[in-house]
Amino acid sequence: MSISRLPDHEQRILDEVERALRRDRRLDRRLRTLRLHRRPDLSRVASWAPPVWLVLLLLAVSVGLMVTGIVTSAAAVIWAFAAMWPVTLFAVFRLLCRWSQA
Repeated sequence: MSISRLPDHEQRILDEVERALRRDRRLDRRLRTLRLHRRPDLSRVASWAPPVWLVLLLLAVSVGLMVTGIVTSAAAVIWAFAAMWPVTLFAVFRLLCRWSQA
């Protein structure tokens, strides 16, 4: 593919497309209001209020994984506990925060 200037007829077509896009107000508004999120929205996570049954389920699964990991010393079980435990602690913390505000 050549990197030289476009032929005249292709340049005219491209100019017409650009003019049509510039006249499209809806597209212009969407492009102006387009916001790129570089970081995840943590406000949704921080306002999460888990139900009591979910916290109890997470606690039960975490304790079960901990006991199984201690008894078997299986790496997969220990890694599963390591992944589950912070989620459980966060859910307990959010539940306690909700209870303390009420």
